Amino acid sequence: MTEEIEMEKDSDWKEFIGKHWGVVAVFAVAAALAVAGAVYVFWWFAGNAQSTGLVSSTLGLWTMGNVVMFVLHLIFWELALIGIPVAAGAILGWQWWKRLPAAEKEYHLFGSRSRSRNAEGAISPLLFIAFAIKVYVDGNWNVAIASWRLDYVVGSMITILVWIVAIFAIPATIGVIWWIRHEMNKKP
Repeated sequence: MTEEIEMEKDSDWKEFIGKHWGVVAVFAVAAALAVAGAVYVFWWFAGNAQSTGLVSSTLGLWTMGNVVMFVLHLIFWELALIGIPVAAGAILGWQWWKRLPAAEKEYHLFGSRSRSRNAEGAISPLLFIAFAIKVYVDGNWNVAIASWRLDYVVGSMITILVWIVAIFAIPATIGVIWWIRHEMNKKP
């Protein structure tokens, strides 16, 4: 029974790609060009950031301010040079999808998605932002990262974990206590 379902899913993909192989090929080439372009823009920006003095060419001399400015400028250039064409391509793809007959949109092209997998990448940027705030508060924003001691970095990480507990665990505990009291006061 499960083999039949899996074969149906495969045949849906095969049939869809067979009917629209030209468009699929165009979007595959566009995706490859977008990835190659993003890598090239990163390479180009890293070279220009050093030659213009935005950052030092010696990583040991970078400060937290250098890291944040480098990332913000890089995001700007990636969005300007790669993101806008990719967005235009996505709009064209969406327009193409809208013009397909309803019967072709019924293919089972995408499996069911879980909610938890969509939030996996959110933790690292939040930890970096919290670390940047901690460095700024400590007055180490313009101090070379190479001069930081391991004790400072570890202590900062522990402080960030305490912040996370204060921000998320305390309200969660209050909510659980409220729920328990609410359940206890219910009449059977």
